[in-house]
Amino acid sequence: MEWVCVGKRIVNLKRKSIKGGCELKVKVKLFDKQLMRNYFSFLSIASVILSFILIVIDIPNQFKITAGIVLLIILAIVYLNLWIKANTMSSLKLSINNSTVNIKVGDLFEECGFKVIAFNEYFDTLVDNRIISEQTLNGIFIKKYIQNLNELDSLIDGDERIKEKNFEINDNRQFGKKKKYKLGTICQYNDFLITAFSKFDNDNRAYLHMNDYINFLINFWNEIDIIYAGKSVSIPLLGSGITRFKEYNMISEQELLELLIWSFKVSRIKFTYPSQVTIIIHESIKDKIDFYKLKGCQNGL
Repeated sequence: MEWVCVGKRIVNLKRKSIKGGCELKVKVKLFDKQLMRNYFSFLSIASVILSFILIVIDIPNQFKITAGIVLLIILAIVYLNLWIKANTMSSLKLSINNSTVNIKVGDLFEECGFKVIAFNEYFDTLVDNRIISEQTLNGIFIKKYIQNLNELDSLIDGDERIKEKNFEINDNRQFGKKKKYKLGTICQYNDFLITAFSKFDNDNRAYLHMNDYINFLINFWNEIDIIYAGKSVSIPLLGSGITRFKEYNMISEQELLELLIWSFKVSRIKFTYPSQVTIIIHESIKDKIDFYKLKGCQNGL
């Protein structure tokens, strides 16, 4: 069924019935410029086809007004359908740097290939709802997918490649690990790529400055380019959880997603078919993402 919001009502276009309450989350305005450009592109094609039809078929004069009204109604319904689809999109495929980038609502753990899990800069693994919350993605990852924490800790400590990324020892830290890694550092654990994403303050609160986030993204894609080895990579919307952005009162999930796509574009990494990048949007924030707007990201932000 397809529904259109009219004030505080829902109109069923097929059954022409009305229900109370408005369920359609309006993310794309009714007269959005991009939507109207796409609609006029459709109209240009439709007008050419209609012109050929009218050359063959002659509409009697007494039916021309009725035919015109019917045509206007059909065109209005087509526009409303395009608008509804723009507002209800939950997936999108982009072509960037000759690579396929999928953006969709889903469960990261159900994806094939490598799955990225964001950790803090210490690669802490203690899920105690103080250092790591069991409700966060890396908390769920540790509790559900790590059978032996000592094995994971040893893997991180013994990784010769990421030892070069260890740039500081914080002996003053009371809880958790003391080795601090460069943001964007990645350690591979089976099909998971755990990455140093957020800084931690003295109260174990995750935070980032915007320049930290940009630097993370640049380093992150460089690390991915080294590690991915032709496999697909799935990434959560990094920064949409409990991470605090210093100097910014609020940064939206849409802006974070656009920055993530932009950083992939400027990194010039190329995922050759059949490998691809997939950005996973959690169900809880899907209404905050304007998928239709993201269509322009493959051309520019």
